[in-house]
Amino acid sequence: MASEAIYKSGQGYWTRIVSAAGFGLVLAQGTFWIWQKLGAGSTATGKYVAAAVALAFLGGLGSFAFWALGRNEKTVDFLIATEGEMRKVNWSTRREVINSTGVVIFTMIVIALFCFVCDQAFAWGFLQVGVLDGSVLESE
Repeated sequence: MASEAIYKSGQGYWTRIVSAAGFGLVLAQGTFWIWQKLGAGSTATGKYVAAAVALAFLGGLGSFAFWALGRNEKTVDFLIATEGEMRKVNWSTRREVINSTGVVIFTMIVIALFCFVCDQAFAWGFLQVGVLDGSVLESE
């Protein structure tokens, strides 16, 4: 096995790709942020320094990402196992998701109406007892 070889290269493809894409997005945003913060309003030399620091950050964390997603045995084995477990998941159908969403929305409406009725009942009761002033209810 060569020193640059990817550990178990044919396994865990999608988990590695998605993890690399997410890591790459964070890396790109971090690199741009560093370049912008260090180079904003600087002289020409300051901009070169900002670019050098940003590229060093990009290279360092990019190397770490390659190592973590391609070479580190524990991380790679975890990603492979994760992809294997995700294949076993029983995913809900579109119809089940729509029906469940409808049940949740209906339940929330019923709860909201119940809370509104209880609030109005307590307000009326407190008004009758004299705890609330009638002007409080008129201002709403």
